Amino acid sequence: MHAADALQAAIDRTRSLACVGLDPRPSLLPPVLVEAALRDHGDTAAAVAAAFTAFNRGLLDAIAGHCAAVKPQVACYEAYGPAGWQSLADTVAHARSLGIPVIIDAKRGDIGSTAEHYQQAFLGSAPGLRGSPVPGMCGDWLTINGYLGGDGVKPFLGAAGTGVFVLVKTSNPSSGDLQDLALGQGTVMDAMARLVAGWGAARRGSCGLSDVGAVVGATYPAQARHLRTLMPDTVFLVPGYGAQGGSAADALAGRRPDGRGVIVNSSRGIIAAWQAARTSDWAGAARAALDAMNKDLGGPGVGE
Repeated sequence: MHAADALQAAIDRTRSLACVGLDPRPSLLPPVLVEAALRDHGDTAAAVAAAFTAFNRGLLDAIAGHCAAVKPQVACYEAYGPAGWQSLADTVAHARSLGIPVIIDAKRGDIGSTAEHYQQAFLGSAPGLRGSPVPGMCGDWLTINGYLGGDGVKPFLGAAGTGVFVLVKTSNPSSGDLQDLALGQGTVMDAMARLVAGWGAARRGSCGLSDVGAVVGATYPAQARHLRTLMPDTVFLVPGYGAQGGSAADALAGRRPDGRGVIVNSSRGIIAAWQAARTSDWAGAARAALDAMNKDLGGPGVGE
């Protein structure tokens, strides 16, 4: 199934525009999971990874059917070496078993065969010693850095049924250092937006959206509205909602007139909700926070 069609189907099925960021770290783990992991593995990387996996499985079971996608941040897992990488693989596999589209947030970017290997690692498969495919992480989407140009993007577009989100206007405060610089026609982010639209022009699904998406932060709603004019058929992955200061109106600023074309990420606001609520029911708190986010965003029909 075309990646944008599958994502839109998940939005329609769940009546949610929410993407839950699975960005675990030791400070966010419930004590019961910490104690169990320490008992089984000692104070090691394996213990952290085991606690991450248990945390994520509980979160995924609680939110399945109520969010459009999940987005594990690869750096949180890579910090713990091979054990962390296995936790990431287990997390992606569990999400997929629940029918939740997975956006792997790795922000990879390189050229030629190196980009191809990243694509194999996160979206496809690599050749084995006898030529049979060795599956990679098997995500549905991958965030990538397109600032190397087309030859750093096209290798990521090879696996059927997968898509990419290209960094265009990121949510961090210093994004304007480069992305807002004026060029002969517009800004650097405008130039990237035009490239994204071009890369995706022939890659639209039946929903009318492309499998070459764009990362456009909720912290810059005016720019999001402008970028929509340059990328009318592009799915916007919108970070910056909630903990980073973006409101629902900010997050939805880049939606199309039909209400489509945005998916809004929240990480700490959901996975750390148990701490804010002062409860030990971390999975239940995450579900409650997701329900509140869905209500705040208004569902996929907003704007129709």
